[in-house]
Parts: sequence; structure tokens; C-alpha cells
Amino acid sequence: MLPAERKRRIVELVTESDGRSVEALASTLEFSKATIRRDLRQLEEKGMVERSHGGAVPATTVGREQTYDQREVQNLEQKVAIGKRAAEELVDGQVAFFDAGTTTMEVARRTSPDRSFLAVTNAPRLAVELGESETEVKLTGGTLRERTRALVGPTAESFMNRTNFDVLFLGTNGVSPESGLTTPNEDEARMKELMVERAERVVLVADATKVGKRSFVQFADLPDVDLFVTAGDVPTEARDAFDAAGLALEVVSA
Repeated sequence: MLPAERKRRIVELVTESDGRSVEALASTLEFSKATIRRDLRQLEEKGMVERSHGGAVPATTVGREQTYDQREVQNLEQKVAIGKRAAEELVDGQVAFFDAGTTTMEVARRTSPDRSFLAVTNAPRLAVELGESETEVKLTGGTLRERTRALVGPTAESFMNRTNFDVLFLGTNGVSPESGLTTPNEDEARMKELMVERAERVVLVADATKVGKRSFVQFADLPDVDLFVTAGDVPTEARDAFDAAGLALEVVSA
């Protein structure tokens, strides 16, 4: 099998199964893991796949979203560092909303057990994590989206319209000077929009791979964000745009 054909087959396998490990690709194609890893690096540079921990997933487009399990293993060290720093923004006595997501999960995991606050979330997994430290937790209710494990829909939106929050820990699929904050799903976009509207302070948590990316639906503008905690390389033009929008940027080290 020629290299070009092998790479084409890798893209097909990764796409049709919504992700493949290096080991599975090597076994199926009968090539070494080193060869597959090299191919994946080259395919990622061309935007044809996205590498994940131990394998690859289909390349993200404006209309596609990865599953929670896929995102959970990506850039984990960066997410941990982001979560640790963002958790410092929480003050005793506050009402804090935690958006559904793998990075906001890291924020929840790093809240101090000695800190007293009311937690609200649209993510059952996050609610369980927060509840382990005896924090009082409220769920929005609503319909569970299997792909992202987020609660959405009329019931969740009704809850949001009746509540207010001191601080919001917000996730996003993309953040760019041109498109603001975006996500692939309209129902989740509406929930995120309401989160931003009802929060006194908005803390965006996302690794730098989200910078410059745009997805299907916009749910907020850059000036809606008070603090953006990220990790990785943030381009100079993006930094300038964030500064012009009055958005405080903090880049942490993984």
C-alpha cells in the first residue's frame, strides 16, 4: 500500500468509526505504530484528522461536535492547569454556574473543599463531582444530550430565566475575533446564551486550540467575557482582539 493510499484509508477509518486508536489503525492496516503516528501528524497538519490521546478523531468542522468521551482525553494537562487557575475566581458565598464540558469539569474538581458556595450546572456528571465535597448543587433539569452530557430544552431554559449567578465558568467550541464564542448545537447555544445573560461575571475556560476556531452557532461576543483562562499558544492578533474587547486574558502553563 502506497503512503497516499494508506493515509486516505486512515481518514476513512477514523471518520466512519468517529475515532480510532493508533493500535487499532496499525492492526487494521498492518503497519507499525510509528508509521501510523507519523501519518497522523501529517494528516493533522493538513486538517484532515485531529489527534487525540492514543489515536485520532475526525477533523472538526463548523457543524460537527465531538463526544464528551473524545474531548475528555484531549489536552488533559492543559485543562487541569486551566481548572486550577479558574477555580481561584470562586469566592465564599457566591452562586456559581458550571457549564457542561470537560474543561469546566476540571474547574469543579479543583474547587476548594473549604469554600462555601452554591453550585448550579446543566451537567449531571458535574453535579456528582461537585456534590462529593458536600457542596450544595442544583441541576437545571431538561433533556440530556447524549453526545455532550448537557441538559438542554424548554425546562432547562425556564430554570435559567428564573435564576441569577455571581460567576459563570463557561466552555466553548470556538472563540475568535470575527465570530465571538460559538458551538455546534442550537439548543446548547441557547443555554450558553442564557448563562451569560444571567451571570454577573463570566470566566471562559478553554485551551488555546479553540482560539481562532468557529462553529455553527454564535452565543456570545468577546466583550461578554470578563476573564479568559487558557493554556497553549495564543496568536498575537487574537491577543490584540481580546484586549480591544476588554477581555482579560490569562495563559497558564500546563
